[in-house]
Amino acid sequence: MVKLGGGLARMAGGLASAGAALSRAARRRPLLVVPGGGVLADAVRAAERELSLSPAAAHWMAVLAMDQYAYAVVSATPGAVVVHDAVGIQAALGAGQVPVLAPYRWLLAADPLPHRWEVTSDSIAAFVAGALDAELLVLLKPVAGPVDALVDKCFREVVPRGLDVVALGSAELERLEGIVADRRSPAV
Repeated sequence: MVKLGGGLARMAGGLASAGAALSRAARRRPLLVVPGGGVLADAVRAAERELSLSPAAAHWMAVLAMDQYAYAVVSATPGAVVVHDAVGIQAALGAGQVPVLAPYRWLLAADPLPHRWEVTSDSIAAFVAGALDAELLVLLKPVAGPVDALVDKCFREVVPRGLDVVALGSAELERLEGIVADRRSPAV
């Protein structure tokens, strides 16, 4: 599983480079992409202040921002398709496509996470990884660094025990294919 941080889209050519890396990695091993929220989630932060939104409203609007970013990721990733649930993920993988999860419907049904800004797409990706028994979660971030320095405050509460988590900065995208290929079983 790969979580594509929304911050990569802010970098010149970042989304296109990440999309190409995802497509190459998916040719080596089936994988699922969980998008961040990026500028779309930032718009929710601004709206929260301007509209005096409740924490629940801001949370769900930010998750919907991830759904919107999923379409941007698909537009930048050859062979990718938006999916909404585990059935869609399996159908896409079976068709040789790269599934990009629009998580709103799944999260709304399960409602597993607190409704606060300390829960970002990182924690959502960790929750989905646990739900799918993934063995690896790769976090694609604008900058490299230790995982604990790059994730939200809720991540460690959500990440399943035993899940391998790797963080790659934008300058390390070429490593994604090798990391995914080195796994003994599918990355999803």
